Amino acid sequence: MTATAPPVAPSDEPAEQSVLAKVRSHLRRFAPLAFAVIAGLLLYVSFPPRELPWLAPISFALFGVAVYGRRLRAGFGLGLAFGLAYLVPLLSWTGVDVGPLPWLALAAAEALLVSLAGMGIAYVSRLPLWPLWAGGVWIASEALRARAPFGGFPWGKVAFGQPSGVFLPLASLGGTPLLGFGVVLCGFGLGALALRVRKVRRTPSEDASPLKGLSFVKDKGIAAAAAFTVAPVVAGAVAMPFVATGAEAGTARVALIQGNVPRMGLDFNAQRRAVLDYHVRETMKLAAKIKAGQVKRPDLVLWPENSSDIDPYVNQDAYDEITKAAQAVGVPISVGAVVTAEDGTPRNRLIQWDPKTGPGAVYDKRHLQPFGEYMPYRSFFRIFSKDVDRAGEFVPGKKPVVFDMAGTKVGNVTCYEAAFDDTVRDQVREGAQILSVPSNNATFERSQMTYQQLAMDRVRAVEHGRAVMVPVTSGVSAVIRADGSIEQQTGMFEPATLLADVPKRTSQTLATRVGAWPEALLVAIGVGGLGWAVVRARAGRRSDA
Repeated sequence: MTATAPPVAPSDEPAEQSVLAKVRSHLRRFAPLAFAVIAGLLLYVSFPPRELPWLAPISFALFGVAVYGRRLRAGFGLGLAFGLAYLVPLLSWTGVDVGPLPWLALAAAEALLVSLAGMGIAYVSRLPLWPLWAGGVWIASEALRARAPFGGFPWGKVAFGQPSGVFLPLASLGGTPLLGFGVVLCGFGLGALALRVRKVRRTPSEDASPLKGLSFVKDKGIAAAAAFTVAPVVAGAVAMPFVATGAEAGTARVALIQGNVPRMGLDFNAQRRAVLDYHVRETMKLAAKIKAGQVKRPDLVLWPENSSDIDPYVNQDAYDEITKAAQAVGVPISVGAVVTAEDGTPRNRLIQWDPKTGPGAVYDKRHLQPFGEYMPYRSFFRIFSKDVDRAGEFVPGKKPVVFDMAGTKVGNVTCYEAAFDDTVRDQVREGAQILSVPSNNATFERSQMTYQQLAMDRVRAVEHGRAVMVPVTSGVSAVIRADGSIEQQTGMFEPATLLADVPKRTSQTLATRVGAWPEALLVAIGVGGLGWAVVRARAGRRSDA
């Protein structure tokens, strides 16, 4: 008999390969979304209270890879995912006392504006040198967010996550737009570099010589992407030694008073007299130390925003308490007060209080916080929440005012105003030798808001070459050097006094002098890239026809 071979079992390899192919297909489909979400989370993590500015370029590298070559609709969706992953956690402090609805509504509205940037970046990503145009599109989206709606909300600009690091000196050259552009360009350049290297590696080559690897060096796309990645880093490093910090008109000894509040939250305003008393008490402690020879008398004293929510113009007790504190310390005090102006409108005001002559020059906060200090479309938004009635009815001031406090010219930027380029710049151009950013963060308890705002103040110090004083009702109060570093700071929700000798500076940085022109130029780059992409698309359709 002839032996027969056993039957061969059918192979499972084709089925396994089919499953693996489907898995790879799904991974490729969802990879851009995953990249966009991870990129948004990385950008959030780069912001204070963590200090990880180097994560921001990595974030934009991932985002650039995610939207590269995508259609407009995909760019919109990926931009929305990126914006939500970034802004929902970043703005969580806005819901501390009013619940999640306002917080999530604000984050969603801002993320929608970011999604427009995603569309634009996807559209220009098919162009040569796309990181340049994409960087301009991003700055254009930030310019839009800083102006609309309701006067804009610049919180979360990329520049405000860079209070230290190699990119920070760019602020002194072109303000927050150039600083943000440098970070974004580096990130998109890094993403373009990764994409190009991957493409070159996958491209078949007939060159079998040992010099085949030089194709990476010779590739123009790789060279351009590498240049975009490195150029902002080099520019920041070169500019760093030129960030000026020295005194040009002597120094001023400044005292910052953090009086603290009775308790956290919105209801602290119901204890207005206690807040005033706390700041008077802390100033009297300073006066006692001066009298005992324990500390040298300062040239001026800075109180925070809302340190007197009792109008001292009409309330004699408040007037007398502030005067008592000024006379005890023997120098002028800048007092943050809520007052009724001559025209009968409520104002968030800073008052220069002289120990001899009492109240003098005033500065009314010009850029008010919507949904807090005033309520746009109050009747409409009341449909969604009765908390809108907790918002104030303040009226903004109209002009910058610099206080001359015992020979030191102090530029005032009240709290939320620090987020707006023009408001800060106006005070320096008005002649400020130092900047003061009196704030009231008690409403937001121990959230990350106060650290995000402190980072803004550090960027402003470098942008304008000025020491920045940050007196806060409940912390964190700080003395910031002109190079953005923190010389002194307090804890949160504790009474404290900071004393520092700070340089008075008179020269203006390039960023101060050129004003809004860098932003206009960068926006023009973005718009120009979009225009070029439109022209190319139309030309392509005509050639196909």
